[in-house]
Amino acid sequence: MISTAIRVARVGSAAELAAAALMVLGFPVLMVAALVPSVYAFAAAAAVTYLADHYLHRKGSYLINRLSKVRAGLSIRFLIRQLLLILLLARMDLSNGLVFYGAIACFIAFYGLQAPHGALVTLIRNRRRMPVATRNVDLKSRIRIPDAPPRGLLDRSAEKMLHLDLAAVVGLLVSAMTDNVVAGFVGIGITLALGCLYVLVLMPYVRGRKTPPDADTVLAAVDDWLAEYRPGTVLYFSGSKDSAYQVNMWLETMEQLESRPLILLRERVILQSLAPTTVPVICVPGGVHLMNMDLSTVRVALYAANVGKNIHLLRVPTMKHVFIGHGDSDKLASVNPFSKVYDEVWTAGRAGRDRYAIADVGVRDDDIVEVGRPQLAPIQGWQGVPDGRIPTVLYAPTWEGWDGDPGNTSLVLAGENIVKKLVKADPPVRVLYKPHPFTGTVSAEAGAAHRRVTALVEKAAASRATDARFTADTAAQTAAKAELTRIETRLTELAGTGDDKRDEAEASRDDVVDLKKHEEIARLRADWNDFYWQALPSYRHAVITGAEPRLYDCFNVSDAMVSDISSVVSDFIASGKPYAVTDSAGVGVEEFKRANTAVRAAVILSNSAKELGGLLDAVRDPSADPLAADRDELKHYLLGPDEPTSIEQFNGAVAALARKAETRNLGQEARIAAGDPEAAELAEVLPGGKPRTTAGEAEGATAG
Repeated sequence: MISTAIRVARVGSAAELAAAALMVLGFPVLMVAALVPSVYAFAAAAAVTYLADHYLHRKGSYLINRLSKVRAGLSIRFLIRQLLLILLLARMDLSNGLVFYGAIACFIAFYGLQAPHGALVTLIRNRRRMPVATRNVDLKSRIRIPDAPPRGLLDRSAEKMLHLDLAAVVGLLVSAMTDNVVAGFVGIGITLALGCLYVLVLMPYVRGRKTPPDADTVLAAVDDWLAEYRPGTVLYFSGSKDSAYQVNMWLETMEQLESRPLILLRERVILQSLAPTTVPVICVPGGVHLMNMDLSTVRVALYAANVGKNIHLLRVPTMKHVFIGHGDSDKLASVNPFSKVYDEVWTAGRAGRDRYAIADVGVRDDDIVEVGRPQLAPIQGWQGVPDGRIPTVLYAPTWEGWDGDPGNTSLVLAGENIVKKLVKADPPVRVLYKPHPFTGTVSAEAGAAHRRVTALVEKAAASRATDARFTADTAAQTAAKAELTRIETRLTELAGTGDDKRDEAEASRDDVVDLKKHEEIARLRADWNDFYWQALPSYRHAVITGAEPRLYDCFNVSDAMVSDISSVVSDFIASGKPYAVTDSAGVGVEEFKRANTAVRAAVILSNSAKELGGLLDAVRDPSADPLAADRDELKHYLLGPDEPTSIEQFNGAVAALARKAETRNLGQEARIAAGDPEAAELAEVLPGGKPRTTAGEAEGATAG
């Protein structure tokens, strides 16, 4: 019953639910105590509401947000408590005393202070929100960006300001108990003095040297840096916080580019979720600011997603525009008709080219370039299961998607059947369950299936831990766990050397990557991964969620995989290991293989998962694997050749397209020099690829 209430109330724990209940019930008790009247009951109920409210705010409870939606927000709750205190004083026949009028005057004046306080906080935050936010860009030597106000002044500022009434409330209650007005006036004086002091302390941060430079100054400094850095290739991305993985997957590739790379983001929330990188990053939320930014040296723009805001960069003719996507699969997203707006579309292998030809969405074959998948370099090949170790099977279903198609994920209809057969397999195998991070975000049914599968794996893991057939090298595991602790401590130290309390302006000013620190963190994360698997017995089932270990690390310790139609399957094919894909929609094996290129070398599972034996047989005896040759052929079809390496292919494609862009630009210059009026007019509008744009034009570009 409690768990049901927690889910309905959308709170994180029973303690949070209890705090919410106490806070909600506390106010009726306050009213009753005021009417009775009972000072002691009122004081007790007031203490409960203060503490419960503070606890819920500290936890960032969803209920706090909901209360504000039903006109019971933070300010209202404090006001009601103060009005009830006035009622208590009146009921105790203190309405003719000075302390009563002092209380009324205090609370009116105190609420009068909320307006300048709120205005100052808002003004400070707005002025410290720069037109662009950057990482690895040297702004410090170009403009002066002052330190932010102490974090304590702005963090949960409204809550802190309102809690200053506590002195007055306590003083007035003491006066009511003792008939001594001194305590009341002392409390009133403290509350008003602290409120005024809070406002006065904020005032210097809205004027003079404590305010950041204006937008024009910041943008000029960024243009100055761009002119010095001279970026050649841009990775452009726009999306929601949940889509940050789509740009993160390209960071290592960008770091390996031979041209000068730059990452352009459009949303601050993406910048906050961006993984560490050595590549310069500029986040430009405003379309006008982006379109007026000097990107005249950029010759190639890479796009990882098809979104409306791409138009703000696509309109620049001096660079060539390429759709690189964020995965390679047979889903419709991989052949989006929007892709024809780009100069080129880069795919991993021949399969991507054929996919566009079959879809016939307007993308010309001449505009498709096969560049491999540079991100797949960490995936290791398979040499069979080592002697003395039981096989490991990874179950990595994709999420339910937005459209409710039963073919999106195997989790709902087949997940439990798959896991039950794997944990009961004889000879035994180990199961690693790594669900998609979006699982359950749209479908409650998918979320429930995920919880059931998690419970199955955890129960099987607990049972295997007590099975005499399986023994672990406890000494090695203890040593590995000790190394994990050491590495995690060091990673925490390295993370702590940066100031995670900086605001956007300070981060833009100071956040230039420390290469030695970056390299050490990368090395430590690789070591952490090795020791993580050493600490986990090779026979122990496990549920793996979160960012670490990464999906590719799970690929490398697995001998086979069960998944769904998604880029996960295409990526796993790079390993050459056996895999199975579930036909959750029940279209039939032949139709399933015809419609989905990536499953042509897979064991096809029905929702009953009765075909799993074929996958396990291939793992146990690779020499008798009937699909081995098909997998090798499919790997090259989907992902391209092993040589040259994918990053070499990618760099070559960037260089070739940059030459095309330069040829186009030189041609335009030659036309202008020859007196072509149309070319001259275009150059006037777009000098050096830097559009002269007004806010109205930006809105039109977005709408169009």
